[in-house]
Amino acid sequence: MSGTAEILCIGTELLLGNITNGNARWLAEQLAALGISHQRQAVVGDNRERLIAMVREASGRCRVLITTGGLGPTPDDLTTEAIAAALGAPLVEHPQVWATIQARLSARGRPVAASNRRQALLPVGAALLPNPTGTAPGIIWTPDPAGLDFSVEPGFTVLTFPGVPSEMQAMWHATAAPWLRDSGLADGVVASRMLRFWGVAESTLAEQMADLLEQANPTVAPYAGAGEVKLRITARAVSAAEADALLGPVEAEIRARSGSVCFGADDDSLAAVVLQQLRARGQTLAVAESCTGGGLGAALAAVPGASDVFLGGVIAYANALKQGLLAVPADLLEVHGAVSDPVACAMAGGARRATGADWALAISGIAGPGGGSADKPVGLVHIAVAGPDGCHSEGVRFGSSRGRSWIQTLSAGEALNRLRLRLAT
Repeated sequence: MSGTAEILCIGTELLLGNITNGNARWLAEQLAALGISHQRQAVVGDNRERLIAMVREASGRCRVLITTGGLGPTPDDLTTEAIAAALGAPLVEHPQVWATIQARLSARGRPVAASNRRQALLPVGAALLPNPTGTAPGIIWTPDPAGLDFSVEPGFTVLTFPGVPSEMQAMWHATAAPWLRDSGLADGVVASRMLRFWGVAESTLAEQMADLLEQANPTVAPYAGAGEVKLRITARAVSAAEADALLGPVEAEIRARSGSVCFGADDDSLAAVVLQQLRARGQTLAVAESCTGGGLGAALAAVPGASDVFLGGVIAYANALKQGLLAVPADLLEVHGAVSDPVACAMAGGARRATGADWALAISGIAGPGGGSADKPVGLVHIAVAGPDGCHSEGVRFGSSRGRSWIQTLSAGEALNRLRLRLAT
């Protein structure tokens, strides 16, 4: 049975693992939002013959082929020429496209190389898919099957995009999405909601929601990440309003069952939720970090508008800096060690005093791979939350099997979650 849409990502760097294939994920989400089903994703390197073969295979299987990558000016950018060869059409230069490329390069102070002219060559009969931010245009092309020696799906159309995510997304929103909405390919409307959880294992959450995971519409599917668990609710209906109406009761049931471990939805992050809680209170936050090396502060600073709540922090990796910058008493370090509740609370208190913040988070731990002991193994992290009502610190053992960056990521998330729960009381 043929599918409606397929995604083909082009680039040897994807096959080698040098670049994460985020474009396929993003395109899949966009197709789902439009109600267009897609049943296959593929990756091919910068090889003309293999690319031709994959385009021909897809043309007999799907209605729409969406490609990303290979639209640049260099010799390994083969997409447009290979697609034209696969579907039996010569290339022709579009003077207006070439003029636009020259103007954009000149405006950026970049030389106009002869190789850039290749980007103005498009298959005969193909419509331009404009690139509002870059020099590589794409195409929307429904080739004539009459001259082909192989069969294609009726109305088969190929849409091409550059591999640069920002350019691809701008082209999608400006031209491709409206074209697809009007194409008649949608099978209803799909709406989804991603609920986000911290402090619960994926298996535990799945057991709590077992009956919901078996539903057909809306569907509920679990995903696990670095300390965070997600449940995606997806509903299909004939209209957006009906799809949203299907989501509501399931979301409410999940939130009721999960309680405080559900911290947000969709694009919410722990940092964003905590900052909003503090903003609503008119309070501020500072951080003191050791083993996370600034990861906690980076998570907070990544949220737009964080500066009205997040005052800053101190990275005190060495004990001397814990004493000098955060006024951690030497006797606490000597008696308890840097990785301990008393020192974590002293660090948090020092951050509050130094910045004048209402609240402070402090992290001190052993991220590994070395430095652990029987009493204090790699993966042991002490996290302190200090506020107007005092300081509380507690150690957590993340284990060592997943490595240093895993421990650091979980430490920052756990610190934020502890503050979130405290602010909620």
